[in-house]
Amino acid sequence: MKLTTKILIGLALGAFIGLGLHFFAPDLFNTLDAYFFSPLGTIFLNLIKMLVVPIVFFSITLGVASLGDPKKLGRIGGKTILFFLATTTIAITIAIGLAYIIQPGNTGIDPSGAEYESQEAPTVVETFTSIIPTNPIQAMTEGNMLQIIAFAIFIGYALAILGKKTEGVMKFIEQGNDIMMFLVNLIMRLAPYGAFGLLASAIGRMGLEGAQAMAAYMLVVLFALFIHLFVVYGSAVSLLGKMNPVQFFKGFFPAFTVGFSTSSSSSTLPVSMKTAQENLNVPKPISSFVQPLGATINMDGTAIMQGVATIFIAQVYGSELAFSQLVMVVVIAVLASIGTAGVPGVGLIMLAMVLNQVDLPVEGIALIIGIDRLLDMTRTAVNITGDAACAVVITESEKKHGLPEEKTAE
Repeated sequence: MKLTTKILIGLALGAFIGLGLHFFAPDLFNTLDAYFFSPLGTIFLNLIKMLVVPIVFFSITLGVASLGDPKKLGRIGGKTILFFLATTTIAITIAIGLAYIIQPGNTGIDPSGAEYESQEAPTVVETFTSIIPTNPIQAMTEGNMLQIIAFAIFIGYALAILGKKTEGVMKFIEQGNDIMMFLVNLIMRLAPYGAFGLLASAIGRMGLEGAQAMAAYMLVVLFALFIHLFVVYGSAVSLLGKMNPVQFFKGFFPAFTVGFSTSSSSSTLPVSMKTAQENLNVPKPISSFVQPLGATINMDGTAIMQGVATIFIAQVYGSELAFSQLVMVVVIAVLASIGTAGVPGVGLIMLAMVLNQVDLPVEGIALIIGIDRLLDMTRTAVNITGDAACAVVITESEKKHGLPEEKTAE
């Protein structure tokens, strides 16, 4: 049986058992969740998270070193960031448009009693000024992806320029990357069981009550994600990447299911890179550069949630947003996505920042927090698909310049 099939079975069983226990045996669910479902999911998540920092460092360093020519690095980096900014802008525009057309907040929801304590989000200036790490080891310890990527780019650039002088270090980086990819293959055997535990826990806690109360909001977000996934990414892959969209979605589906079950772009990174390289024929240097960068700064699914949630909360509280405020929402959401870490639930922190900027009550987040776990799973799957779509597009655009080959130390 293929791994994708096993993961789908794990997801289906997790949803079925979690929902059944929620309705018919809530006490048994609490016991099983505490001693089986949650530990099973946590072990799987921790196994993948264990690899994230070293695989980002090794893969980015190797990718930059393999690109070699600084012009090529600048060209690929520029196209990657342009693609991410363009798709994020399209994503939040779709979200705001659908929210205004369907009006999920005008369904008689009572916001009284809603409470939410927002956490401090970094400003855009702080995000950009903190990209360069003062202590790379501390950045790795804290899992600060932007700083790790910045450090790895410098190391990779130095290896590319110094060439034979640093063959030993280059060999170490290659071998480190090989070890990480071997461990990814090993851990992926546990993916069906991890997916089962994570979904059984999430569905069993939430049930259908919270989803029913917020059905209109949830459907708008899911509809926007669906349009962005299949129309925007499908068009980009077809028109710019010269790849059949069906082939793309089918090839990337194993990583898509892992992203859905983990709710973390960063945690899914080892799997999404492996899938893109093996199933979508993305060269390792391009995959190693584009996808870790995307897992850090490309959050189209999160931008969609922020767009729909902002309009939803404005409608619930009876606030009319001016056109200038809507433009502000788009700009802030695009910039915030760059500083959004790829970890579960961080989108709510960034949403608080967006709401503050347009003078909407942050307490409104309490209305959507109950079903955000399910939506977080879906938008994470969309986020990582966008990273893979970008890698496919960059691969096609680089063919006229000659695709980079993996650089090896003799």
